Amino acid sequence: MQLKWTSVWGFVRRNLLTTLTILGVIVGIALGLGLRAVPAEGDSWSQRDVTYINYVGDLFLRTLKALILPLIVSSLIAAVGSLDLSLSKKIGGRAVLYYLATTVLAVILGIVLVVTIKPGSDRDGGEADASDAPQRNVTTVDTLLDLVRNMFPPNLVQACTQQYQTVLKPPASKPDETDIYRWTITGAYADGMNILGLVVASIVFGVALGATKRENALVLQFFQQLSHIVMKVTGWVIWLSPVGVTFLIAAKILEIEDLGDVFGKLGLYFAVVAGGILFHGFVVLSLLFFLFTRNNPLKFIANMGQALATAFGTSSSSATLPVTMQCLEEKNNIDPRVSRFVLPIGATINMDGTALYEAVAAIFIAQLRGLSLSFGNVLAISITATAASIGAAGIPQAGLVTLVMVLDTVGLPAEDVSLIIAVDWLLDRFRTLVNVLGDSFGAAIVYHYSKAELQNTKSLDGGLSGATHLSQDSSDPELAYHTDTILANDDKNSRL
Repeated sequence: MQLKWTSVWGFVRRNLLTTLTILGVIVGIALGLGLRAVPAEGDSWSQRDVTYINYVGDLFLRTLKALILPLIVSSLIAAVGSLDLSLSKKIGGRAVLYYLATTVLAVILGIVLVVTIKPGSDRDGGEADASDAPQRNVTTVDTLLDLVRNMFPPNLVQACTQQYQTVLKPPASKPDETDIYRWTITGAYADGMNILGLVVASIVFGVALGATKRENALVLQFFQQLSHIVMKVTGWVIWLSPVGVTFLIAAKILEIEDLGDVFGKLGLYFAVVAGGILFHGFVVLSLLFFLFTRNNPLKFIANMGQALATAFGTSSSSATLPVTMQCLEEKNNIDPRVSRFVLPIGATINMDGTALYEAVAAIFIAQLRGLSLSFGNVLAISITATAASIGAAGIPQAGLVTLVMVLDTVGLPAEDVSLIIAVDWLLDRFRTLVNVLGDSFGAAIVYHYSKAELQNTKSLDGGLSGATHLSQDSSDPELAYHTDTILANDDKNSRL
């Protein structure tokens, strides 16, 4: 009996944070629904009241976002710098190939569902206020060019706070010009971290450091230790997630004026998108994970519970990145050299949930408008949705902005985004959850196929490998790379 209680307590202790975070999601939903009933009938919560409810969650989200920059830069440089150049190419190539393949699968699944079920045919879409929709004038070509342009920021300091956007304006000589392709092309820097540019710069710096690591071992050691410090702070912040997630979700539920009306009008569309996203994440990706690794995907997903709950609560794959790294390295025993190289890339370019959502949303709006789509139109939507998901920032509701370029593919105006904006806040959480799950599966698959090469690679990592695992006394021979060559004595005491 004593042994049984010991086992139960051990399980609770190992999964306490995950359990509390999932409980936070449930309590947040219940709290939001309960608070909606507090005002008198016909009244609603004011914006100021909602702000007060959201305050604790906002502090948690701001703290997580503050960790993104130091985490991405230090982790990528340390991870890439500790690998040899040939291995970096192989790991990066495998990651990109997996991410592109799963994104295409997600788009195909979404198109099959929306074309088969036809949620927009002969139904009232329930238009929302068009003033809530993104109004930025943009073309598909300009968005793709901006995506590549932001990979090469002219100022790395500026890239920490701003990213470049093409701005189109009617020509001064012909202000009533309606053809957007004839408008004057200008540019501006919009607020928002240029994560793609920082990822590329960090990878290049890491490759250069890896090529000269014998001469610059101290520089590599600096970034490794910086990464340890950031992960230690991350561990502290993550313990705030149950409380932060609770208030984030409760406040978002309070913001919706009429939940019943919203889901009544867009219920089938919501079911198609949410069902497709969850099917892709928990069935398609799980099946791929099993086929490639022969490991149990259910156990893997259970170990990622903390990251998935945080993704659902924050609605930001970038903000969830620190938690994702911790879950992969601590609970699923993924080599930090892989997770810290692959995950920032995945958080930037792998948006399976967003790709599926944008393909479904564009065709749904076309169905509402009675627009008949040819095979060429559907193919163009699939390609554009894939490209748009890659260009979408890992922030809440970034998919709404990139959806504009998908609508442009079938000749629909940007204002049509208002048709689905009412339920986007919740769908955004589902697609973020699947985006994070896809990133995690990708890292695990890449690690599986890179395992032998990693074992044969003598790491200069003085702590990056060892410090990120809670159980360094594991007898698993696959973790033999934890043998330290620079900071062996310090690494004995390293714990995340």
